[in-house]
Amino acid sequence: MTIEKPDAAPTLQQQRAPRWPYVLLASFLATGLVVLLLWPVELPYYAMSPGPVEDVADLITVADAETYPSEGTFYLLTVGLREVNVFEWFEARYLDSRVDLLDRDVIRPPGVSQEQVTRTNLEAMDESIDTAIFVALERLGYEVTFIGEGVEVLQVVDDTPAAGVIEVGDRFVVIAGQPVSTADQAGEIIRGFEVGDTITLSGSRGEEPLSVDVTLAPHPDIEGAPLVGVVFDTVNLDLDLPIDVQVDSRNIGGPSAGMTYTLTILDLLTPGDLTKGHVIAGTGTIRFDETVGAIGGVRQKVFAARAIGVEIIFVPQDNYSDALTAIGDGVLIVPVTTLQDALDYLEALEPAPDVVATG
Repeated sequence: MTIEKPDAAPTLQQQRAPRWPYVLLASFLATGLVVLLLWPVELPYYAMSPGPVEDVADLITVADAETYPSEGTFYLLTVGLREVNVFEWFEARYLDSRVDLLDRDVIRPPGVSQEQVTRTNLEAMDESIDTAIFVALERLGYEVTFIGEGVEVLQVVDDTPAAGVIEVGDRFVVIAGQPVSTADQAGEIIRGFEVGDTITLSGSRGEEPLSVDVTLAPHPDIEGAPLVGVVFDTVNLDLDLPIDVQVDSRNIGGPSAGMTYTLTILDLLTPGDLTKGHVIAGTGTIRFDETVGAIGGVRQKVFAARAIGVEIIFVPQDNYSDALTAIGDGVLIVPVTTLQDALDYLEALEPAPDVVATG
C-alpha cells in the first residue's frame, strides 16, 4: 500500500508576494506627482530658440514699377521666445545647444507687460520696414519723404539711466541740442556720444514741458555703445513714396530684418540678380545712413538658416563672433557694417553653378 505524503508546508519565501511591482508602481506615482507639481511652475527665464525663416520676396509687393525676378533667394531669420518650466529649462541648459536661456528681465523688464513687449516689437518692425523702403528707394534715385513729429517712449528699462527720470508716454523733440523727428534719428544722436556723457532730452510729459538730463551707461550687449534705457517710437510717422511698396511683416516683431528687406527691395527693382542664384539669409537693422546695427539671437538665426540649406549669411560686424559659434559645414558667415558692404560682396560673388549652366 502506498502512503501519500501530505503537501509540504509553504516556506516563508513562498508565502510572501513579490514586492518589486509595488515598489515600481510607487516610483511611477511619485515621479508623476513631481511632474504634475513642477510642470506649471514657470522659472524667471526665457528660452531663445531658432525661429521660422521667411522668403522675403514673398512678403513684398510693388505697384507702379517694373520688378525683376531672381534665381536665388533672400531669407529673413527669426527667433522663438518662450517662458520655461523646470523641465524646459533643463532641456535648454543641458540637452539642446541651439537654445540659450535669458533672464526674464532682459526680455520683459519688471513693470512691463507681455502686451507692451509685443506692441514695442511690432512697432519696431513697422519702423524697420519703413526705413528699409526709404533707404532702398533713395539709393535707386527716387525722391522719398520720411518725416515724424518727434519720439515717444514706449518702454523704460529698470536699473538704467532712464529709470526714475523718464516715463512711458514722454515725448521728445530735442536730444542733446539736436532736433529729433524719428526714432532712428534719436538713436543716431545718442550713439554719437560716449559712455559717461550727460545729454539733455527736451519735450513734453502730457501737457507739461519736460527737460531731463541722463548720464549714458554702457550698453549690456554692444561693447562700447552708450545706453539711455528706453525704447522710442516715432510720433505720427509719415512716409511719402513715389511708388507703392508694401511689406507683409507676418506679425514678426523687432527691427532685425531691416537690412534683408532693403537688399530684397533693391533686388526686385533692379535689372539683374543680386543673389546670382544663391540661397542667402541676412540679419541686422538698417538705419537712414545705411549702417547695419547689431541684433539679438544671432546664434539661433544661424541655426535656423543652416536647417534650410542657406549658403551665405550676412550678419552685423558686432554679432560676428557670436555667429561663428553656430556655424556649420557649407555655410559662410559674412560680417557687414554697412549696406554697401553687403552689396560689394554680392557684386564680387560668383554665380551659382546651376545659374552658370543655364546661362
